Amino acid sequence: MSEKENQQSSQDIFRYTDSFEFMEKVRVGMPPLIICVACNGGIQGKEANEFIPETADEIAESVQGAYEAGASMVHVHARDPQDTTKCARDSAPWRDVLHKIRKLCPDIIINATTGGGPGMTMDERLSSLEAGPEVASLNLAPDMSKFHLKERRAPLPNPRPALDIDECIPYTYGQIHHFATEMKQRGVKPELEAYHPGCGWVVRYLIENGLLQKPYWIQTVMGTQTGSFPTVENVLQILKEFPEGALWLCSAIGPYQLPLTTLATLMGGHVRVGLEDNVYYARGRKAKSNAELVGRTVRIANELNRPVATPAQAREILGLSSKPSSYETPQALNDYAKV
Repeated sequence: MSEKENQQSSQDIFRYTDSFEFMEKVRVGMPPLIICVACNGGIQGKEANEFIPETADEIAESVQGAYEAGASMVHVHARDPQDTTKCARDSAPWRDVLHKIRKLCPDIIINATTGGGPGMTMDERLSSLEAGPEVASLNLAPDMSKFHLKERRAPLPNPRPALDIDECIPYTYGQIHHFATEMKQRGVKPELEAYHPGCGWVVRYLIENGLLQKPYWIQTVMGTQTGSFPTVENVLQILKEFPEGALWLCSAIGPYQLPLTTLATLMGGHVRVGLEDNVYYARGRKAKSNAELVGRTVRIANELNRPVATPAQAREILGLSSKPSSYETPQALNDYAKV
């Protein structure tokens, strides 16, 4: 490990559940807080909250607001431009979205999903990588869920009746190995989605097979239907399974977002907020933008004496290139947009 990497490890990476390391970090100062905005998701749309962005232009404008409010990373789901209730299933819409985000947010870290949405094949989920994101999510466990989607009424585009979804996305060791290999070959940093302590087995498998590089970027995803219950105790248990050299990103669903991201902020972790995970700002009041949710996170960090990372600082912490990715819209994409 280089001198620079050693210095980074001592400043930004530590054992989050070690009492003495925590007390020392409080005394000398926590590392800058990386705020990731999960701007839209691949399931709910404007029928759930009118401010969820769906089109490429809406996504870019919403991300710009969050970026200006303090987000240094965006996690994004591209939508099918012919039916924005569905996720993109090939690379062209992805290139369009990433190009438009970069145009408005010059140095934000762009993090694309490989989770996608209901009814997609694994190859369709992987299509985001062809657009060249800097980071991409990588699920570490099968994802089983059962939920009800509200009716989508006109004048919203692509109206549809209410839907009941009951499915399992069958992530296996072999499938996860394949996704991680594709990311490594393309120079994309995996964001490892840990739903419960058992995901620690898969993280170690990926390390042993040479598919990950430090610092490992691991997200605790709290409150999904077959993940750990969103409690402080369960967050701490997952953190105990982290390998040495891991950075922690915390997300939580719905009403659990605010308390658990606040916990991560005061513990020295990093946070994900946004309309993908939580459509409400307060009980009975829906969020008006991704920027509103990011802005609250910045205020909380300031009150906790936690500096908020700039995109440049976030890139250094994560070991990413200091030069942001560039997305030139190819002629093929221009032709696609005219269809």
